[in-house]
Amino acid sequence: MKTPIVLIGGGGHCHSVIDVIESGNLFSIAGIVDKKEKVGQFVLGYKVIGTDEDLVLMIKEYRHFHISMGFVGKVSNRVKLFEQLKAFQVDLPVIIASTAYVSKYSTIEMGTIVMHHALVNANARVGENCIINSKALIEHDAVIESHCHIATGAVINGGVHVGWESFIGSNAVTKQDILIPSRSFIKANSIVK
Repeated sequence: MKTPIVLIGGGGHCHSVIDVIESGNLFSIAGIVDKKEKVGQFVLGYKVIGTDEDLVLMIKEYRHFHISMGFVGKVSNRVKLFEQLKAFQVDLPVIIASTAYVSKYSTIEMGTIVMHHALVNANARVGENCIINSKALIEHDAVIESHCHIATGAVINGGVHVGWESFIGSNAVTKQDILIPSRSFIKANSIVK
């Protein structure tokens, strides 16, 4: 039997999260949390069941949550929600697409999602509340600190350390063994040396 999970955020990123969850056999989507004006509406067939203010009540019924709002521009809303959910002591599981590859020698921390066709190689470490987006590559020995978004098709080469709350744009490529400071914003198609 699948475990019910509540998604927080009903925008475009949520659409991709729904597809990833449906590709696996672990979770069933119990509903979505979004803005007040969207309550009662549906996102890809799943009902918006409440707002952020309702989370205190929801944790009495549900134990598993995932932040399905995207990370474009600023990450502060994702971080705030994540810390709030941690304080509630709910389960923030790692979600891995059935089409992704994650090495058994890697580490992925709670609340992170690894999306379709992404690859996390041996001895890589990905922190909490990260998005490893479709077709991203996290190479051997790389470290992605918490609250990062590695966008579609980005390549984080071996030994790279990405500081917390960073955004690495689509198709960006890093040189191996470099440090990307916390709160960095790397544009799409960049080559990071």
